[in-house]
Amino acid sequence: MATVFKWSGKSTKGTVVKGELTAASKEEVQSFLRKQRIIPVKISQKAKPLFNLPAGRVKDKDLVVFTRQFATMIGAGLPLVQALEILSKQTENKTFAKIIGDIKSDVEGGSTFADALKKHPRIFSELYTNMVAAGEAGGILDTILVRLASYIEKAQSLKRKVKGAMVYPSVVISVAILVIVVIMVFVVPTFSQMFIQLGGTLPLPTQIVINISHFLGGVGGLITAASLIGFVVFIVQFRRTERGKKVTDTILLKFPIVGVLFKKVAVAKFTRTLGTLISSGVPILDGLNITAKTAGNKVVEKAVLGVRQGVSEGKTIAEPLSEFKVFPPMVTQMIAVGESTGALDNMLDKIADFYDDEVDNAVSNLTSMIEPVLMVFLGGSIGFIVVAMYLPIFKMITLID
Repeated sequence: MATVFKWSGKSTKGTVVKGELTAASKEEVQSFLRKQRIIPVKISQKAKPLFNLPAGRVKDKDLVVFTRQFATMIGAGLPLVQALEILSKQTENKTFAKIIGDIKSDVEGGSTFADALKKHPRIFSELYTNMVAAGEAGGILDTILVRLASYIEKAQSLKRKVKGAMVYPSVVISVAILVIVVIMVFVVPTFSQMFIQLGGTLPLPTQIVINISHFLGGVGGLITAASLIGFVVFIVQFRRTERGKKVTDTILLKFPIVGVLFKKVAVAKFTRTLGTLISSGVPILDGLNITAKTAGNKVVEKAVLGVRQGVSEGKTIAEPLSEFKVFPPMVTQMIAVGESTGALDNMLDKIADFYDDEVDNAVSNLTSMIEPVLMVFLGGSIGFIVVAMYLPIFKMITLID
């Protein structure tokens, strides 16, 4: 987990320099400072505030706008520092404007643009900084920045599709449960009191509904609510552990109906990320390493690292890729063709475009499948309660007749 460290050190000129860096460990901070030719003197973890007020957040939209505008300025021949100066003044997000100003100061101090970005890993991912480094080395920074902006936009589009597919059924299920609970806790007891006053034996469905209503309206309701909240908290905390991520990610990929969607998302993200990195000049092993870290799924991450291991031993990407079931045979075959023809980056982009469309179709199919099931569940549950409450009344009318 990334932590903010405060550091102080001496530059090659002997002057004392200070700063902050988000890193996984002190060793990582030391390594970064040595690369900047700074001798570390003191490194300490920054104390967390007693009340953690929400800081300004840099959205992906802000990052896309910055990247596109910066690419235009660099392409027009503006010096790096001047372009950063302009962007720091015109960026509306104050938090991001300050970060851009810090990057400008680092570049003025002799850092490369990529190294300056690496000081802000919460904003600029490893993929971003590595592509920028490749662009600086190849003299095509403006081209790389345009490619990065396009990648971020497509990644966000993919994320929105998945969220959209999950939000609709979640909202419908929540509303359905809320309606049923309200009926059971507030409406059914009214009928229950009436039936008690009338006396007699109640039909079985009516008795079941009244028993559930009494349970939810008393201590049982509190126990149920507490159990559900406890379960959700447990899942969230378990998900934060390494083992928890592996277990939940495995379940997600194998889960009926939604598992197919998550597999398609994983393939689209893998091919889009790797294709973008390779076309930008990032070495294949570094590209696979970054792709694994940004996979967002532990099963996919393990598979990509397995592919990287195979490539480091002299194999093609397609060879070890075929051993992992998360990647369909068609993907493996297309990558093999891309490698044999020397057009791997183009082939990866084509696969990513194809699976983006597949995600669209999967989301539509998921919605069309879940919608009637939810409607039947909601209608059936409420219908059962209503019929159960009116059964004694029907029985009374029959007896009177």
